[in-house]
Amino acid sequence: MKIYVDADACPVVRIVEQVANQYNIPVTLLCDTNHILTSDYSEVKVVGAGADAVDFALIGMIDKDAHDIVVTQDYGVAAMALGKNAFVIHQSGKWYTNENIDQMLLERHLSKKARRSSTDRLLLINDRFEDMEVFYGKPNTRGT
Repeated sequence: MKIYVDADACPVVRIVEQVANQYNIPVTLLCDTNHILTSDYSEVKVVGAGADAVDFALIGMIDKDAHDIVVTQDYGVAAMALGKNAFVIHQSGKWYTNENIDQMLLERHLSKKARRSSTDRLLLINDRFEDMEVFYGKPNTRGT
């Protein structure tokens, strides 16, 4: 058993190390080249600075038969780690499970869709005001 930490901006790295040290469990911290990590206890793996480079490196290190533990705030990483029989915990202490991960991924998708929709709507409204300026030959000052 090993603990793998998605350590980019993870606020609980030292707590994970303290607990792992008490139980003599090895820890690997994974970060990209944009973050500098040092540790007296953990092995630090630095991977290339790609959008998901740390995520894929972490998933590649999990031993399907070892019941590894993964600490991450990324639902996608959590889903992939669960698929490799790892125990997965959020930095807040919430466990990801096969029973709750689908709901979490759905909520993330819907939130992203709503944010994108809201942004698109604002762009359409802005375009409409610019069209009014072209049509009337003056800026729209309505509401100011």
